[in-house]
Amino acid sequence: MPSPRPADTPLIEDKERAGIQSVEVGFALLDVLAQAPGPLMLRDLAGSAGMSAAKAHRYLVSFQRLHLVVQDGNTRYELGPAALRLGLASLSRLDAVKLARERLPTLLDQTGHTLALAVWGNRGPTLVHWQETPLTVPVNLRLGDVMPLLSSATGRCFAAFMGHGGGVDKAQPMIESELALVRKLGRTDLPSTQAQVRAILEETRHQGLGRVVNVLLPGISGFCAPVFNADGHLALGVVALGSSATLDTDWHGSVAKPLRAFAALLSSDLGWRPT
Repeated sequence: MPSPRPADTPLIEDKERAGIQSVEVGFALLDVLAQAPGPLMLRDLAGSAGMSAAKAHRYLVSFQRLHLVVQDGNTRYELGPAALRLGLASLSRLDAVKLARERLPTLLDQTGHTLALAVWGNRGPTLVHWQETPLTVPVNLRLGDVMPLLSSATGRCFAAFMGHGGGVDKAQPMIESELALVRKLGRTDLPSTQAQVRAILEETRHQGLGRVVNVLLPGISGFCAPVFNADGHLALGVVALGSSATLDTDWHGSVAKPLRAFAALLSSDLGWRPT
């Protein structure tokens, strides 16, 4: 007689995949508290989680015993110290560049253009990863290259957002140096005064992207989107570049929109919450 074991295996596996529904239901309460600007009353917390107050209260009693939730004066609920420890442990293990690299293939499919990642190095925004499309236009850039602040999308992104979250603006001395060089060379396609720089950086902040069109390299245009960490500091820039003849340079075009969305989701996963 054949063993019933193989026939039972799919059922066992299905049960394992099914998980524990009560844990998933209870997590909705923790998720609401994580998204809330402050402590919540029971009725508001339950309503936002889509459950009755009585049901929510039963979960909250257990969460309080685990120190995942605390009560404020026996009236409002807030995340507790155990939730904080879990969050900090998760953040300490996150590698922004690694996480971005793993997700780039999807963005590559969406944009159809070469992508790169840049971080702030000793001499400025530095390219640390490069992913080309099969039909890419040759670009004279390499890993380790430091991008100028005024003539590259990457540089403009870093210059605009370096001070985000109250951080020290490390870009300003470099901007002054580049301005002096622009005036010395007599270039008219780049800002030559602090007022012009401020206008470009204000536009960059307003649009949420750095952009250049035929500035750094002839026939090449690009965007750079900022990615922020949990502290609100600029963690990296995500770059898309390509031939000016094929890359959509509209602020809300086929490259800019998915690039913004990619950076926003990555920032959120790194713990950043816009104010």
